[in-house]
Amino acid sequence: MADRPLRRRLRRTLLASLVTFAVAVPVSGAARPAAVPAPAPTALGPLRDTSAAALEERYGVSRADIRAAGRAASGHGDLKRAASLRAMAAPGRQFLTFDGRDGGRSTEVVGELSGARRVAVLVPGAGVGLDAYGRLRRGAVALQRELGEAGAVVVWLGYRSPATVSPAAVTDGRAAEAAPGLRQLVDRLGAVLPGARLTLLCHSYGSVICARAASGTPADAIVLYGSPGTGAEDVSSLRTGARVWAGRGGGDWIARVPHVRVRMPFVATVGFGTDPVAERFGAEVFDAGDGGHSDYLRPGSRSLANLARIVAGAEPLGASR
Repeated sequence: MADRPLRRRLRRTLLASLVTFAVAVPVSGAARPAAVPAPAPTALGPLRDTSAAALEERYGVSRADIRAAGRAASGHGDLKRAASLRAMAAPGRQFLTFDGRDGGRSTEVVGELSGARRVAVLVPGAGVGLDAYGRLRRGAVALQRELGEAGAVVVWLGYRSPATVSPAAVTDGRAAEAAPGLRQLVDRLGAVLPGARLTLLCHSYGSVICARAASGTPADAIVLYGSPGTGAEDVSSLRTGARVWAGRGGGDWIARVPHVRVRMPFVATVGFGTDPVAERFGAEVFDAGDGGHSDYLRPGSRSLANLARIVAGAEPLGASR
């Protein structure tokens, strides 16, 4: 049971978010990322074949869809979105899926998925979208380099990420909508890559999505880092056979978020409960270094090295449980 001071702190956090939201929406209404038009993508169907030829065909179709979305963004006058999409459509980029509508959804492969023995599915948190995609991809590239030729990183931006400061970022509505899509992707990867080790890397709000998708997942490991909580009280509540890891950088502001769940009248259940690095949650805790909330995939960092070790099936340096 959360004590009263923590409940008061969480209510203040929510009220601040609501005030920010109320001010920001009127100011930025016409520029909302979800308002940028894009054509419907080509229907590709589920991933069934990871041969090099089949993947290249799929990547080519998605590249054409990205270019079409870029032309629509340019015609709409959104030069930032158009520039981001041009970069995403560059030769050599590998998208399994892309849909530019409603803010955008995408699944990109970094590395060679065909024949990969270690696959990390990167699930981002709040404040990530097509307009800010470059930073997410840079982290994926850094991770894939750590993994080497036998490793691939699948960057899953399969949901409308909430703004970092917004009511949606402190409730699990977006996570509930996103979890079935993530689960479908992981199930397909498990089916088409039966010999590969699969790991879910869940950053920030992404850990709430992973918790929703965890039950019965074929993933070998689930890693929660920079997490505000998962909505679950402990690891057993996730109902997963995957090995569950948790980590938080020493400079991550998420440590100051109250780890409680409070029912707010006329709003929703706010907050995500137990801190995943707390002993009572029951995860194995790894050393995530001293970086901030956006530094977990920074080249040369302890957090990146340990995430790569977990993906590879090795023990991370500095694990405490």
